[in-house]
Amino acid sequence: MTKTEVGAIRKLTAQLDADGNIDYQLPLGEFSLPLNGLIGRKISLHFANKITCCHCGRNTKKSYSQGYCFPCMQKLAQCDMCIMKPETCHHHLGTCREPQWGEQHCMIPHYVYLANTSGLKVGITRQGQIPTRWIDQGATQALPIFKVNTRLQSGLVEIALAEFIADKTNWRAMLKGNAEAIDLEAKAKELKPLISDKLADIRLTYGEDSVQSLDLPVVDLHFPVREYLTKISSFNLDKTPEVSGTLMGIKGQYLIFDTGVINIRKYTSYHIHVEYEEE
Repeated sequence: MTKTEVGAIRKLTAQLDADGNIDYQLPLGEFSLPLNGLIGRKISLHFANKITCCHCGRNTKKSYSQGYCFPCMQKLAQCDMCIMKPETCHHHLGTCREPQWGEQHCMIPHYVYLANTSGLKVGITRQGQIPTRWIDQGATQALPIFKVNTRLQSGLVEIALAEFIADKTNWRAMLKGNAEAIDLEAKAKELKPLISDKLADIRLTYGEDSVQSLDLPVVDLHFPVREYLTKISSFNLDKTPEVSGTLMGIKGQYLIFDTGVINIRKYTSYHIHVEYEEE
């Protein structure tokens, strides 16, 4: 029996259990569709040619900054360039688009971490977004190595580490399979001394407690993927409004079909009809 759900989609939500297994859901308006049980079944996504801003709800012909209309993209702090480049945070200069939002989301503790996505990389996330950030990036291993007081400081530490390791994921490689396991604890011990001078400068500017070195265990993550693709082709709902195929798995923010992959987060605020086979 085929069932249909309709609504504006949001980024995939997920939970990590004690064994490192990940359970996914697809938000569709007020409804949330459980996905793990649909792996191995045929699913179709139909774009209804309607996009509504995820902040104000107005209709928009084009989605900006993953789900916003143009006016919201221009005025909201969460759409500012400093979200992508935290080292450019300008809250302390009094020029933040939304100072209160900045206080709640940027002027709070953040973590700098090592992760294994398509290989070793460095990343940052605010307190409360662990392990969500790792799941969204498709990391099979993750290790927080520093805790800092603000988003700006996390960006400065990330830049220092990015001189030695990647700060981006090769998403195509990530979707072709799990990268070979890495001894993240050994990598952390190797990398920390290399940025000791940069850390000293940050502490001199922002205080001795601005950067705290951590000694935590590695977190392993297991994604629900039945089979990976050998060749990656990406669906584009703006060009091809219907996506259909057998769901082979989910990793990061991607649904992996036998016919290709789709980045759900990219299409936040798109109104979608989802058809799937029930048991």
